[in-house]
Amino acid sequence: MFSHSLGIIAKTSTAVAVAMSIYHLYTGAFGALEALLHRSIHLAFTFALVYFIYPFSKTRPLRWLDFLLLGLSLACIFYIFYAYEYFITRYPYVHPLNKTDLILGGLLTLLLLEASRRSIGWAMPITALVFIVYAYVGPYLPGMLRHAGVPTETIIDQLYMTTEGIFGIPLGVSSTYVILFVIFGAFLEKSGTGQLFMDLAAATTGKFRGGPGKIAVVSSCFFGTISGSAVANVMVTGQFTIPMMKRTGFKPHFAAAVEATASTGGQIMPPVMGAAAFVMAEFTGLAYLTVCKHALLPALLYFLSVFMAVHFEAVRSNLKGMAEHVPRVTAVLLEKGHLLLPVAVILYMMFAGYTPMYACIAAILSVVILANLKKVSRMGITKILEALEEGAKGTVSVAVACACAGIVIGVINLTGLGLKFTSFILLLAGESLALALVFTMIAGIFLGMGLPTTAAYIVMAALLVPALVKLGIPTIAAHMFAFYYAIISAITPPVALAVYAGAGLAGSDIWRTGFAAVRLGAPGFIIPFMFAYSPSLLFVGDPWMILTSTVTATVGVIMLAGGMIGWFLRQTTIFERTCLAGGAILLIKPGFYTDLVGLAVLAFVIILQKLRKEEST
Repeated sequence: MFSHSLGIIAKTSTAVAVAMSIYHLYTGAFGALEALLHRSIHLAFTFALVYFIYPFSKTRPLRWLDFLLLGLSLACIFYIFYAYEYFITRYPYVHPLNKTDLILGGLLTLLLLEASRRSIGWAMPITALVFIVYAYVGPYLPGMLRHAGVPTETIIDQLYMTTEGIFGIPLGVSSTYVILFVIFGAFLEKSGTGQLFMDLAAATTGKFRGGPGKIAVVSSCFFGTISGSAVANVMVTGQFTIPMMKRTGFKPHFAAAVEATASTGGQIMPPVMGAAAFVMAEFTGLAYLTVCKHALLPALLYFLSVFMAVHFEAVRSNLKGMAEHVPRVTAVLLEKGHLLLPVAVILYMMFAGYTPMYACIAAILSVVILANLKKVSRMGITKILEALEEGAKGTVSVAVACACAGIVIGVINLTGLGLKFTSFILLLAGESLALALVFTMIAGIFLGMGLPTTAAYIVMAALLVPALVKLGIPTIAAHMFAFYYAIISAITPPVALAVYAGAGLAGSDIWRTGFAAVRLGAPGFIIPFMFAYSPSLLFVGDPWMILTSTVTATVGVIMLAGGMIGWFLRQTTIFERTCLAGGAILLIKPGFYTDLVGLAVLAFVIILQKLRKEEST
């Protein structure tokens, strides 16, 4: 009987997920309802999927409680539709709330925290609760944290009755851009594009030294176009690449670190960027495509460094490439090359001026049409329904995180905490931009350890980014700086989820894997400081400066990879490794004199290595 009920629940959740995707495809093509209503529907679908998919407890699945909480959640949202005219005509914070408003608003907030606990863990709901408590206890706090206190009615008014709380910008981004791009990624995956990326990576790099490791890097770079999750990237590509790396001689912990580091880079690779690109576009007021343009070069530098680190390790360990089962590029493109066209479609339409939503829907349609041109990629009704289902379910964690982040932002705006925090950072750092950047880095890594990347970035954007902007950093550079450190926690011990996933697949020690991942991902820690001081790495500023910065930063990340691995032209000494790392930092940082010194250091290391080679012969 119990298994029968589970079957019904699974089928119902599938139907809800498909309906959710169809609704968002329709609204993306023909226009959505008013913001509050559209976001409410998005959250209603999300609640349904959470309470169907994630039981109260894995050991004690109380299904009756799931249905009760789902019913209450839907009732809270139905009330918005029932009393919509009242919602939009009242004066927020002036018009008193009635008992129904108070009860349903408080209930929805609690139900959202429970949905967050089930789907993304304890960190996000605890963070939201801390901010809610802060709204109450402000009068009892010391110094800059003190505020007059916010009554319950005002909190509920902000969080439930307006689009400044739960139904704010983060949930709006989730309900418009994010879900459509996740659905697009699901269609690409079902059409076989994911396997195409793996085959292309194998065809272009498999035969060279360290081929499997390079396949991991290149395929993760490709997967960044359809996935924004580091752990998901590890689990998808790692199950193929990690065993291949181990078979060709890479140590298990290094193989896991390569996959974890490369997969983390998927979150900084446009166009998806873990959904944060869409939120960043809203916060900065920039076009989505502009955000992607600014993100491109740092992401490519990151992947180049990891790629070269794999190469240096392969040379140092005298590893070979894959001798067998390496496809030819022409054969891969002839068989599945048509599956790359939907990516070209979405990029062309956005460059042509269409909205990201419209471009995404056109690209989804092109996937279905183009996939059916060949039998190998044909998508029947079953695969289409599976893509619709997986697209909606893949959005759940982002939607819940965005709704919870709305609670945080709502409280920050009510209490003025954002301004207080900005003043605090400026006071603490004084006139030192370096100190402010270090504080932001530490906060970003700390927040990223517990929160989903998008949520961590949203909190940083509200609390920390304004201080960086006041210190003179361009807005996009400040936001990109915060975003990088929100994601880098995926490879930073002790809480390094991508490392855990990779180590699990490789059977390696978590700590050895984590420290190897930090060495491989060193550019992710350094590059943000460089574009904070000089944003030419973000394609901002004089074209000549952008060109020279690109060239010298490229040389710099290659040097950095050599310094981290301990190999350049040959095995390096400790002194040479130090010189390589120091010279790399100078080259990555845009500037004539730093570039000059960095190139001099590079020449010095090359001469040292050449002299040692002659002495050994």
